[in-house]
Amino acid sequence: MLSPKLKKLLPLISTCRLKCISVKGNQAGHLLLHNQTNVTKCQVSAITVNTIRHASVITHYSLSTLTTFTLLFVACRLNAGELPENKNVEISEFITSHCSDCHDSVTREGGLNLTNLEFSLQNKSNRNSWVKIFDRIVQGEMPPPDSGLEIASVERKNLIGLLGQALHSVDHKEVAAQGRGPLRRLTRNEFEYNLRDLFQLPHLDVKSILPEDRTSHGYTKLSDSLDMSRVQLNAYMDAAEYSLKKAIASGVTPPSFSSYRAIGLDLFPSSNTFGNREAMFFAKNDKMVSLTQQEYQARLKSGERDPEVEVAIFRSATWPYYGYPRGFVAHEDGIYRVRFSARAVRQVRDFRLVPALKPQAMTFRARKPSGPDVSGDVRSTGGWIDILPEKSVFETEILLKKGETFEYSILGLAQPFVIAPKNGPIYYNFPPMPAEGHPGVAFQWLEVSGPIQESDWPPASHQILFDDLPIQLSLTGSQFPIEVVTKQPAIDAEYLFRRFVRLSARQPVPEKSIATYLELINSRLKEGASFTESMMAGYQAFLCSGHFLYLQEPIGRKQQANYAVASRLSHFLWNSRPDEQLLNMAHQGKIFDPEVLRSEFDRMIAKDKFERFVINFTDSWLDLKELHRDLPDIRLYPEYRKDDYLVDSMGEETRAFFRAMVRSNLPSRVVIDTDFAFVNDRLAQHYCLSHVEGSYMRRVKLPKRSPHGGLLSQASIMKITANGTATSPVLRGVWVMEKLIGVPPPPPPPAVPAIEPDIRGASTVRELLAKHTESETCSGCHSRFDPVGFALENYDIMGAWRDHYRGLEEGELITGIDRAGHSYEYRVGNTVDPSGKLRTGETFRDIHELKQLLISNQRQLAKNLLEQFVIYATGTPVRFSDRTVVQEILDRCGPNGYCVRDLLSELVLSEIFLGHAEGESLSAR
Repeated sequence: MLSPKLKKLLPLISTCRLKCISVKGNQAGHLLLHNQTNVTKCQVSAITVNTIRHASVITHYSLSTLTTFTLLFVACRLNAGELPENKNVEISEFITSHCSDCHDSVTREGGLNLTNLEFSLQNKSNRNSWVKIFDRIVQGEMPPPDSGLEIASVERKNLIGLLGQALHSVDHKEVAAQGRGPLRRLTRNEFEYNLRDLFQLPHLDVKSILPEDRTSHGYTKLSDSLDMSRVQLNAYMDAAEYSLKKAIASGVTPPSFSSYRAIGLDLFPSSNTFGNREAMFFAKNDKMVSLTQQEYQARLKSGERDPEVEVAIFRSATWPYYGYPRGFVAHEDGIYRVRFSARAVRQVRDFRLVPALKPQAMTFRARKPSGPDVSGDVRSTGGWIDILPEKSVFETEILLKKGETFEYSILGLAQPFVIAPKNGPIYYNFPPMPAEGHPGVAFQWLEVSGPIQESDWPPASHQILFDDLPIQLSLTGSQFPIEVVTKQPAIDAEYLFRRFVRLSARQPVPEKSIATYLELINSRLKEGASFTESMMAGYQAFLCSGHFLYLQEPIGRKQQANYAVASRLSHFLWNSRPDEQLLNMAHQGKIFDPEVLRSEFDRMIAKDKFERFVINFTDSWLDLKELHRDLPDIRLYPEYRKDDYLVDSMGEETRAFFRAMVRSNLPSRVVIDTDFAFVNDRLAQHYCLSHVEGSYMRRVKLPKRSPHGGLLSQASIMKITANGTATSPVLRGVWVMEKLIGVPPPPPPPAVPAIEPDIRGASTVRELLAKHTESETCSGCHSRFDPVGFALENYDIMGAWRDHYRGLEEGELITGIDRAGHSYEYRVGNTVDPSGKLRTGETFRDIHELKQLLISNQRQLAKNLLEQFVIYATGTPVRFSDRTVVQEILDRCGPNGYCVRDLLSELVLSEIFLGHAEGESLSAR
């Protein structure tokens, strides 16, 4: 069912330049569709928007080979004209004579029947089949070597040339005429960033209001998966309304600015945490101040605040341990400045404090002041702060919602073992004290002030909507806190709306569309709605229209294509709208100038907003969004119990590494191996490297034969490709071949069970796989990826180096007490065997030798990276006609080592990114 609000605004939000729309249902409404030349108003009896897209359908073309590039490149560079009829017949006859015995209507090997396959490439389904045939022939898989049907090299070359020419021609013409694929809707992330940048509200959160975007080819940006359903349309309406309410001034004057100071006993809401002293206590002159809860409350009531009293904390913040400044709650949403005095300490015998031996990392966590967090909205804020052993003053800014407070979170420390007896109070066992003492942080005082406001009022977000018109408090019952005052509503409405469109649209909006929105605003005014409500209705409709929700395809070199390329570039590198400078380049028609485009590319990569690309791309390409998915099995790996600092550090390492790949223009081979890594204190310990201090990531030189260089063997990748209990050469091998090498294996046959790890320790995973792959069918496929996975078996479920597997029943018994106070026992058993043999025949003894084999084909590593960038940048897979451009880019980047920034730059300058010029194949260079 459509909401009444949506039915009213539907005629407006559906106004966009679309070629087709699928609509069904039985509710009355109007839908405005723009084609390329005029506007058609369609009466519809229904409005469930199934999908908004071009008539074209995008198919994923891929070439799964590491070595065969030359034949393909020659074939696709032939004249892209149509083949003569006799050549079509020649291709069909060749396929019939060489392939139909295995691929007729009876045998259908591989599910392919060629007897009724016409050579009609305009038919998308037929074309897809011919692309598969082409790839199999190029790779030497058709005919199979054991079929007895050999093809002479000259004959094979001619066939590849003819078929490649035909496929390239049809695909090239389709892209030139229609673009790469369906019009692409903004993703949740992009919609949120567009609104943040438009309204200058850097912390605006609307993503949580919107449904999850579907994933295709590993990314959420693909146009064929970003449909628009009725549910989604309602959600976008809600998100737009929410953002407008956040943008409008919250009152005639700024929210009140408040200050809070905690000292001594006010630094913590209780005298202890569940009656135990090891995790937290008040101290004076480095000795514990022993207070019962009654004594604590009595001192608070007396107003006594001893500035010599500190609160010392020795555990991480998690359930059921919590602690926040007593009595502080944010009175408004916003950014708050926090200043505090603290020192890193150690707790030694008899609850005494001594200076720490190294800095201690901490952060703050925003939360409701309601007790231990079990499943509430608890999130880190303010960044990581390294507390020094010397008493120092620190400052940060934290984001709080109204009604929230914030708790201290000391990173990487123990989270003690909770004991919750049936008929008694909760308490915990603190882990045994190390010889050097328990590390922690002692706080002397803390100040909070905010929310921090802009110097001008109303804020910039409000001025985007209403410029400098005067405001007054709203009457009771209004949905907005203020009312904009105007003596000429119709004139001001048109001025404000045109101004808003100019500021918010990423390309010029047709006059007819603007007139339609103005009709809505004026009709609301005539119905008696306030000026503010009427304008907000128009703004909301525009933010949910195709002019804002959809990205245009660059077709040709007309002025409109300049705006399409500018938006493609900004959504590629910033996940958001073009800024003023980039839009000015588009407005001046300079986007296709190679020097301008290179300059803008370099400028955008240097900006802070480039971090959005780093995060979003690595979340998808490397699956970093799954980093917290599986908790370590604490029976086998007790040392990793609740070590969120380690897991978060893993993600930071990989993002820092990828950021350097781009900004420092590193060669593509660093995906596999390097002589450096990015680490902080926790990761250096995890990798058994020399000690470093502090939580920030820094580049360090690795010792010779270190197993931790490159993306391939980073802890984040090893954790993502394990399941928390055991590692799997199959899962790791498949992941590496697909994500890093670009040769995804075929899907497994149906009804093939997964290999269950033997956590007893009796059998190695190699022995289990040997049984699993006894048949030729299984072994032929597993030979593509299992060897790579075997080489990674020296890395445990969290990426630490190991020489032996762990189990619960077989092997040498290991016992102890873990970092949270739990006793544990596991067994160290079978030795890891990381050796293997690649499908191509090369053998390796360990990860070092495998890395050298993988690096030897740098062009394939670069090709995979480039194709990942193509998918992310254009919202479509690599098309057949893209293949020649990909090879040309690789040819240009090869002499310099296929450097990553060069690949990105060449892609942005290519016809894949810019679209085809009318009547020619053109790249800006």
